[in-house]
Amino acid sequence: VEFSDFQCPFCLRAQPAVERVLSTYGDRIRFTYRHYPLANHPNARPSAEAATCAQEQGKFWEYHDRLFANPSKLSDDDLRQHASSLGLDGQRFNACFQERKHKADVDADIREGNDAGVSGTPAFFINGRVLDGAQPFDAFRRLIDEELALKKK
Repeated sequence: VEFSDFQCPFCLRAQPAVERVLSTYGDRIRFTYRHYPLANHPNARPSAEAATCAQEQGKFWEYHDRLFANPSKLSDDDLRQHASSLGLDGQRFNACFQERKHKADVDADIREGNDAGVSGTPAFFINGRVLDGAQPFDAFRRLIDEELALKKK
């Protein structure tokens, strides 16, 4: 489980390691992205809500990747443009985003992060074991391999 913020430079720095984890372990692991927009990042919450609107149209991961690929383009207009460039139904996306339809979903992720002890981003939980910050792939590999070995016992 990753708790992340689209405006967080450390989350951006962690993405190559996360991508390598996903490509290395494939279906041997389950990866869940949770929103944890930090209050000091004014574009983080709108970005999280927009990504959840993209998820409605089956494009969460494409939208996620687009936001991390364009960290300086997170204004409301940019978020709408990202949706358009990914071929999302603009009317549906804009209505969802404007209505803040997924505010409660983002709030729920934040609450769950708080309950789990998250205080910053990125924060990772590997079978409940905490890995804080932008860690190198080897830090993930060590924990994942330990957990996979335990699963085999």
